[in-house]
Amino acid sequence: FEKVPPRDAVDRSTFEVEVGTEVDPEELTGRLVDHGFERVEFVEEPGEIAFRGGILDVYPFTGDYPVRIEFFGDEVDSIREFDIHTQRSVSRTNRTRIVPNLERSGAGADDAERTPIFSWLPESTLLFAGDAALFSDRASEYFESATEHRRAALEANRDASGEAAGLPDPSHYYMSDAALERSLLPFTAVHFGSFQPDAADQSVRVESRPQPSFNGRIAEIRRKVGENHSNGRQTIILCDNPGQEGRLLELLVEDVEGGRVELRVESIHEGFELPDQSLAVYTDHQIFGRYHRPTARKQKQRYGGMSLRELHHLSPGDFVVHIDYGIGRFSGMEQIEVRGRRQEAVKVLYRDEDVLYVNVNALYKLHKYKGKEGFQPALTKLGSGQWEKTKSRTKSRVKDIARDLIKLYARRKQSDGFAFSEDTVWQRELEASFQFEDTPDQAATTDAVKSDMGEATPMDRLVCGDVGFGKTEIAIRAAFKAVQDGKQVAVLVPTTVLAMQHWRTIRERLKNYPVRIDMLSRFRSSAQIRESLEGLKAGQVDIVVGTHRLVSKDVEFRDLGLLIVDEEQRFGVSVKEKLRKMRVDVDTLTLTATPIPRTLQFSLLGARDLSIIATAPPNRQAIETEIHTFDKDLIRDAILYETGRGGQVFFIHNRVQSIQEVASTVRMLVPDIRVRVAHGQMKGS
Repeated sequence: FEKVPPRDAVDRSTFEVEVGTEVDPEELTGRLVDHGFERVEFVEEPGEIAFRGGILDVYPFTGDYPVRIEFFGDEVDSIREFDIHTQRSVSRTNRTRIVPNLERSGAGADDAERTPIFSWLPESTLLFAGDAALFSDRASEYFESATEHRRAALEANRDASGEAAGLPDPSHYYMSDAALERSLLPFTAVHFGSFQPDAADQSVRVESRPQPSFNGRIAEIRRKVGENHSNGRQTIILCDNPGQEGRLLELLVEDVEGGRVELRVESIHEGFELPDQSLAVYTDHQIFGRYHRPTARKQKQRYGGMSLRELHHLSPGDFVVHIDYGIGRFSGMEQIEVRGRRQEAVKVLYRDEDVLYVNVNALYKLHKYKGKEGFQPALTKLGSGQWEKTKSRTKSRVKDIARDLIKLYARRKQSDGFAFSEDTVWQRELEASFQFEDTPDQAATTDAVKSDMGEATPMDRLVCGDVGFGKTEIAIRAAFKAVQDGKQVAVLVPTTVLAMQHWRTIRERLKNYPVRIDMLSRFRSSAQIRESLEGLKAGQVDIVVGTHRLVSKDVEFRDLGLLIVDEEQRFGVSVKEKLRKMRVDVDTLTLTATPIPRTLQFSLLGARDLSIIATAPPNRQAIETEIHTFDKDLIRDAILYETGRGGQVFFIHNRVQSIQEVASTVRMLVPDIRVRVAHGQMKGS
């Protein structure tokens, strides 16, 4: 409903830069700042510019990449798009258009008479409008609200006219419902919904029905597909990703091959049926009751090397490693002259005060040194061949490790374990019913775990991933696979609360299958524990979740096939010794967010297989962490902000003895908020 600057005003405010033309880089930088760009040291976001030594970086509001304009004096020497992480060129061009932020522009684009956005479209454009009546009503509401706001402001400032008070007429920025209808007249429009415009040349009535509920039941889906086929109705199932398409293909292979249903990788919000058109379109996320989220924009692949953000956080004296020249000390940024051109370069100091300048375009060859905390590495001597010898020794060491790995795997092949069978229909159903879309790392880890379980040698795999990245779901899939082959599963966790959490999660995921899941912890009564122990011994309990109680002498399994250990580093030495005895011929899956160095070292050396889940779930926002001194006002504001948007707040205190005092302080700060206390010394219920 908002109007936009007209095309001619935008054209006047747009900068065009062409290779070979004369442009004063300082003047161009100043004009861009006047037009809403922010001058920074390194560009990272749209709307930023950086000018350093004859190089102007501009991150325009249009386009996926920033633009680097290199000058030779006042002449534009080259223009190219580049990746902000690697500084590598993405593409070269002879001309670029830089569109400023018109809302903040000082070139008059914002002051020009604004026009409806439809004025930017060719008259041959075909418009699709849903619920046109609602659309018109909303336009009227916005316009009336703006009019009322202006009237109230003028009442409060009677001595000034609207323009003098900085309040132009609402028609300058917004369209009324009548203006909206007038702006649509030149176009051919297709309206859909229950509303039929008076000026409609033709109307078509389409009967539609929502997708029926299947609740993840494959038999019900197949019945419906068969019914549609018998009635001459085409059935199409849209899958959110190729992985889901593959799972459904395995579940509905007979129907697909028989031409009764078609699978496609597309994403829409809801499925539907069109009886008159003999068409039924279903979505896989509705079939399995999974949350549907818009497909997240794929992150650009990050290559090795240092980003400008990391470079910006380096301090003089920090150790860095150049892939070709070795270890040196970062000494800041300098402008140097190369063949008559001023360039920005990273200055790196080596042994005997040797200096290496690294152009920002070659930043991908530079890495921050990572080693033991407090360790001072020896600087490399340039031109001595020392670095080449170091790399040669490293390659030789890698070959030695590879030989050791071959011997290690040969020994592991001699161990006897249980080879689990191929995925069943139930297994595919369970994985397809996951409420969220698998990340690439999660899917790869699932395949790796199931592949290990299919081998005759015992699995010993470590899965590393941040909290919320999907490790538990992988464990549930592995546990279910083991249970289907008649094996028992033990899930060992370090705390009682975590045991309860896993127990509930596993029960919820497997509630539609004949699997008995018990728990051993201090939250259970003696009678319940005794019943669980008897069930484990008799083979009646399929999955048991517990703390260190699981490794007690009175715990006997009839046929343990899989051991899942969550956060192994939090268990004591005695528990780990008992775990080693359990692992001799049992598949073991270890989950952790923070592996201890020894555990990680074993995995890196190949003594344990390693899977890393580094991909965040789609649309997950980064966690912001701030450190402050104790500030009651800040605490109150933070609590009110979070609860105001419907969230919860966890206030962590490090002493049980004084936790009630802290709770009282919080209650005084936010008297309208319910505050409860929980700690490890409370009795479970």
